[in-house]
Amino acid sequence: PLADLLKLSGLLLVSLAALYLGNLFAALVPKKLVTTSIANLQDIGKKPVLRAPVPKRQKCDHWSPCSPGSYAYRILSGGGREKLAKICFEDELVITCVIDSTDHSGEMMTFIKKAPEGSILLMVTHDDGSTRLKDDAKKLVNELGSKEIQSMKFRSSWAFIAAKGFKLPDNIQKEKV
Repeated sequence: PLADLLKLSGLLLVSLAALYLGNLFAALVPKKLVTTSIANLQDIGKKPVLRAPVPKRQKCDHWSPCSPGSYAYRILSGGGREKLAKICFEDELVITCVIDSTDHSGEMMTFIKKAPEGSILLMVTHDDGSTRLKDDAKKLVNELGSKEIQSMKFRSSWAFIAAKGFKLPDNIQKEKV
């Protein structure tokens, strides 16, 4: 019993000393330092936030402006029912995909043939250009430089940029399936 009483007294004495020292340190440490430290500890689990300015929107959603004397364009081949094929030229959405089951090969061939020399032709198919486009239309597009039009798979989307009467620069991606 005396040993237990001694242990209990020691525990009580150490607890009182800890309480006194805690109050002493709390009085000496500035309150702002404590609140800042707690806030920093709470922010450890959060994802970092970039403080960069929002980029300015450019034509056809490009990241940087086009150089003077050039045109802004974007061709998206799409895919599936949610991502439709799109052509944007100089910030105008030229086409967002007309979905129907009719054949437009004749109209397309007429348009390509009547396009003047020096024209840039932007083309996309959505869902099923492999069977909807007739062989004559595919041959005409192939003559414009398409490497993929003949080997397009069933229900593939396809995008193509061609130049009539001149050669496009080599650094331009001309075709995407």
